[in-house]
Amino acid sequence: MAHPKRRHSSTRRDKRRTHYKATAVTLSTDATTGEVHERHHAHVYEGNLYYKGKMIVEGYASAA
Repeated sequence: MAHPKRRHSSTRRDKRRTHYKATAVTLSTDATTGEVHERHHAHVYEGNLYYKGKMIVEGYASAA
């Protein structure tokens, strides 16, 4: 296995890591409830669990 003969500078290391960055969460508005939520995730609105504009679980907040 290859080993570096000399240490890489911090500038060289940072140039390689320029593409490693956090991306902002994509938000979406539910057509049924008008609630702003994370895309492709279920969300709770008035005690019910919704996904893709449909109620999945009724009374979710009290059960969880």
